[in-house]
Amino acid sequence: MHQELEWIELIAPDMVDVMSQRFIILRNISWAQPVGRRSLAQTLGMSERVLRTETDFLKKQELISVTKSGMILTAKGQETIYGLTGLMDQLLGLQQMERRLSKALHIKRCLIVSGDSDKQPQVIDNMGKLVNDTLKMLLPEGPNTIAVMGGTTMAQVANCLSPDLSNQRQLTFVPARGGIGERVEIQANNVCAQMALKTGGKHRALYVPEQVSEEAYRPLLKEPAIQEVVSLIRSSNVAIHSIGEAIHMAKRRAMSPEIIAMLTKQKAVGEAFGYFFDENGKIIYRIPRIGLQLEDLASMDCVFAVAGGSSKAKAIRAYMQLAPSNTCLITDEGAAKLILKE
Repeated sequence: MHQELEWIELIAPDMVDVMSQRFIILRNISWAQPVGRRSLAQTLGMSERVLRTETDFLKKQELISVTKSGMILTAKGQETIYGLTGLMDQLLGLQQMERRLSKALHIKRCLIVSGDSDKQPQVIDNMGKLVNDTLKMLLPEGPNTIAVMGGTTMAQVANCLSPDLSNQRQLTFVPARGGIGERVEIQANNVCAQMALKTGGKHRALYVPEQVSEEAYRPLLKEPAIQEVVSLIRSSNVAIHSIGEAIHMAKRRAMSPEIIAMLTKQKAVGEAFGYFFDENGKIIYRIPRIGLQLEDLASMDCVFAVAGGSSKAKAIRAYMQLAPSNTCLITDEGAAKLILKE
């Protein structure tokens, strides 16, 4: 397919440009609908005159319709976007970018979706659908124990999983960390429950605080109920997690002003699994926690890191210096382009 696309670009570059532009317009209408022409033109950096010409064509082809509230996609338009996404990703150069990013970050696989989730929040749903599709492709048949982190990105990914993921598989979702301490809807326990609900799988909960003192940490590990779930977590063959910006994550977890000042002074840029690290991947601070540890990832079949947006580029790049080589990064153009530029 890649060679054929190169030939098409050689013999009819104008066709590729027109096709790409109209696909991008359709996709942005899908994300923002109902949307006015002026607003869409500003988002795309396009003149209203050019956009009017293109949307008139799309309307004539019955791919969009115009309402009092703005432009919306028709069922035919939605079907067209769905059917063309794979092809258009190649036309827009995403596969080549994926190979470059994988090589630059020294990991097994990178998958990139179009857009920048900082500017277009709907892009996170596309990353979630890509997680689902990749799990269907990579998960072995039979029993699978999947350790899942909490957070806003993970909560959105959970909503994108589908029942066919359980075909020929028995899925058990477990929280990768203690589940108490954040907003209920983004706690790891709740994300696991949602993933189990969406796929028809099972889940186990870990009812301990995410952050505990060293004094409280050791006695908790002796509790039989906690030992059982922790053992299940440590035996997971798959992990799904996100990557956060260091200071934002520290504040979200209500960490002390002294620790936040220390992280700022030592130039922490990212956080994952309770580890805070600088742009060179050096671990600056680690939250004592019950659950999955960074060193547990290397023995797993699949590790999915899901993070996007240009604002997370530094955090992603830094974390990948700590990540095991079996990591699959699922990100967006906004982060990928900035990482490759750096």
